[in-house]
Amino acid sequence: MCTGCEICVDECPAGAISMDDGAAHIDDSSCIRCGVCHETCPNDAVRHDGERVPEEVESNLDWVRGLLENDYYAHDEQKRAALMRRMERHFTKDIDVAKRTIEQLGALKGA
Repeated sequence: MCTGCEICVDECPAGAISMDDGAAHIDDSSCIRCGVCHETCPNDAVRHDGERVPEEVESNLDWVRGLLENDYYAHDEQKRAALMRRMERHFTKDIDVAKRTIEQLGALKGA
């Protein structure tokens, strides 16, 4: 939905937005989560984190599909099943990290 107006680029206090092929791109590692881009975009083109969930899920599934296509797993159901268990542990760990982080955010409010 980005029209390339560059308003968000000019308004971003962290300098985290640049133009790439005529569309704004946010560098997540530089973004300070201030929300200015959301407020200034005249086209509501900035995607909220929650709106990106389906894309991130599909990206995760594509990654696992790619692993399953490796010759190592091609004809061995036991190896494939073991990979799936490892993937479940991997993503469960991410859930645990997020949950613990959310629980401890309260301590930062007073900081």
